[in-house]
Amino acid sequence: MSCCLNRIGLLLCAAALLVNTTAGSAAGGAPQKSLPLPGSVFTVRGHAAFIIHPPKSETTRRIPWVWYAPTLPGLPGAEEKWMFDRFTRAGIAVAGIDVGESYGSPDGRVLYSAFYRELTLRHGFAPKAVLLGRSRGGLMTLAWAAENTDKVAGFAGIYPVCNLASYPGLANACGAYHLTPTLLSDQLTEHNPIDRLAALARAHVPLFSIHGDIDTLVPLEANSGELRRRYELAGGRMQLIIPHGQGHNMWPGFFECRELVDFVLERAKKREPELALKK
Repeated sequence: MSCCLNRIGLLLCAAALLVNTTAGSAAGGAPQKSLPLPGSVFTVRGHAAFIIHPPKSETTRRIPWVWYAPTLPGLPGAEEKWMFDRFTRAGIAVAGIDVGESYGSPDGRVLYSAFYRELTLRHGFAPKAVLLGRSRGGLMTLAWAAENTDKVAGFAGIYPVCNLASYPGLANACGAYHLTPTLLSDQLTEHNPIDRLAALARAHVPLFSIHGDIDTLVPLEANSGELRRRYELAGGRMQLIIPHGQGHNMWPGFFECRELVDFVLERAKKREPELALKK
């Protein structure tokens, strides 16, 4: 009976994956994407990706960058324009790749690694990125960061999802993992960002989050709050701003947060000595 239930569960999860996965690639031709600032759109392994470049510079050093997620259709949106403008004016590029509703799964992490190689090997980007996760973009960026601590200068989140069990829940996420809810539960600590913080703490990667205290979709306590608690226990450093009376919404204070911008600028420009790019 348990075998049958597992098979049924796997079929349901596969169906959920078909529903939840967005088409990151264009159906023939160049990918189409509207960005809050002028930028370039291209594909990596058939998935739409973007770069918003800073103004041209004469330097031959690699380009510092912010890695934004989720790059789903319609994202990044107009809400990000204020902070993206400040990043680019400071000489920092913004980039991202649409990996669909991958929820930090191994499939999504493989695409993230391909995107990282594309930007660092072919576009002259710096070897360390500052990850910026909005909502479920937190799952995507933090899951990849846990396995690539040497490539991460810092993480900043806007009400980021840090806990698969909290959002979207195992029944909704299992399809992206090709597992049943029960099997995903059994393997949760292998994938869940809040369970995989030790390596980031050892690498001294600083974290930042702004998260409202009445967020019911992505509750503060189970996500940014628990992230900070566990990260500090592991010896890491995290700054958490909690706007009173704010939930999971488009309040401008989330997207025009001076502290978040300052954190990103400081981390993106804090580069280790590196060889200049060959002309």
